[in-house]
Amino acid sequence: MTVRLLSASVLVALLALPTTACRGPEATRAVASSEDTTTSTSDLEALYWARQDRARAAFTAADVRFMTGMIAHHAQALVLSSLAPTHGASEPVRTLAARISNAQRDEIATMERWLRERDQPVPSIEIDGTALQVDGRSVHGRDMAGILTQAQIDKLDAARGTDFDRLFLTYMIEHHRGAVTMVDTLFGAEGAAQDGAAFRLASDINVDQNTEIDRMRRMLRALPGTSQSP
Repeated sequence: MTVRLLSASVLVALLALPTTACRGPEATRAVASSEDTTTSTSDLEALYWARQDRARAAFTAADVRFMTGMIAHHAQALVLSSLAPTHGASEPVRTLAARISNAQRDEIATMERWLRERDQPVPSIEIDGTALQVDGRSVHGRDMAGILTQAQIDKLDAARGTDFDRLFLTYMIEHHRGAVTMVDTLFGAEGAAQDGAAFRLASDINVDQNTEIDRMRRMLRALPGTSQSP
């Protein structure tokens, strides 16, 4: 259980800040009320936590679909990245794979927490080698932007050395493009991404994935025998 103890000065400062999900004259009223000696800290605290609760409530079905789908999407990236150390990947590709794995594990945890805080179902992830199941169903080949098929996963698993690097970069570019498409779909849905946490996460994913796509294209062009990048 979270202990909700905040000083009056901190509460006033927080209440004065605008929120994405809840805009209006409340901040002005909060500052004004702080100057009223009859307003207690408990009153300010109640107002602050009420605003936080309303902010968490300002989400749509599209937000939930995005979080749930992106957890599965990120989980497949973990599968792909886990192969780099054991398949003769070059040092740059191993470094990239580790970076992707660490970042997407953190984002999965953030999305799980977002769902949990809003009393939404949190998908269960099971990874066994290259086999990935989310809520008891295989993710490979799902009708989701950028998700690889089992045949593609098997082909990557069979590759070694430079062949692995080339396939990993090619597939991960495709995978990242899918994540960008999912962000675009979220932002295009009416009323979606108004929740501040959802907006920040989706925006960060969009920037990070596009940045890594550019990096992977350069890495792919630098490989021997590669004429062009995807």
